Amino acid sequence: MKLTNILNSGKISLSFEVFPPKTDTSFENVMAATEEIASLSPSFMSVTYGAGGGTSKYTVDIASNIERTYGVPMLAHLTCVSSTKETVRTRIADMKKAGIENVMALRGDIPVGMKDDDRSTWKYLHATDLIRELKESGADFCIGGACYPEVHPESECQKDDIAYLKEKVDAGCSFLTTQMFFDNNLFYNFMYKLREAGITVPVVAGIMPITNAGQVERAISLSGSFMPQRFKSIVDRFGSDPAAMKQAGIAYATDQIIDLFANGITNVHVYSMNKPDVARAIRDNLSEMIGK
Repeated sequence: MKLTNILNSGKISLSFEVFPPKTDTSFENVMAATEEIASLSPSFMSVTYGAGGGTSKYTVDIASNIERTYGVPMLAHLTCVSSTKETVRTRIADMKKAGIENVMALRGDIPVGMKDDDRSTWKYLHATDLIRELKESGADFCIGGACYPEVHPESECQKDDIAYLKEKVDAGCSFLTTQMFFDNNLFYNFMYKLREAGITVPVVAGIMPITNAGQVERAISLSGSFMPQRFKSIVDRFGSDPAAMKQAGIAYATDQIIDLFANGITNVHVYSMNKPDVARAIRDNLSEMIGK
């Protein structure tokens, strides 16, 4: 099923993201975790692309297994940073062969140690280039793209950032999913600016449950996320108690999602970090709202 059928339905959707194993030896454990999350019957699931493409073969394996076994619509990530056209086209062919209908087109993180001047050799400089490649592949993919409510780390200003998003949409992107955010007001302001810029595709709100204090620094480094004082107080009070911090982090994420639903945002994607217990807790907290 193409995700636009879900995202444009007007009904509340709750989805989860999982990631492939970093090593071949951890494949079985990761597969078990993804299957447990799939058993929660989410609206859909997404599978990220192995860092640097190293274990990217598992992205398609996990996506096709979940869709075939559990009937959960899947979104497979694909990145193009520093990749050759041959590599990207091979991955696209793999997805077509596996029956993948939904692809998240991303540039990807810059490899560690790569200098800015190394980009002159890249075949794909931006996610927009990958979106065009997917459109030209001959496959009828439903293509998603990423967006940053708090400005992409490499953008000078939000106005430029939104202009680049418009290019993605014009190139064939059918929906957008946000990077994590912890202040819903920033998201609402971002949505207003998107619509003013003529970007009308569905936008899925990305929520990251912070269940241990160590995740805070990583979340900030990945997305530059603003941490509201309310959330900082939670970490200060419960960060040294793992069980309490986990419960508080799930509660905070749940509260964010309820506020989004209450304000007309129907599509929420949870970065569940391959943690079935966290996914289940959030799903259960919202059970009457999502009708499951």
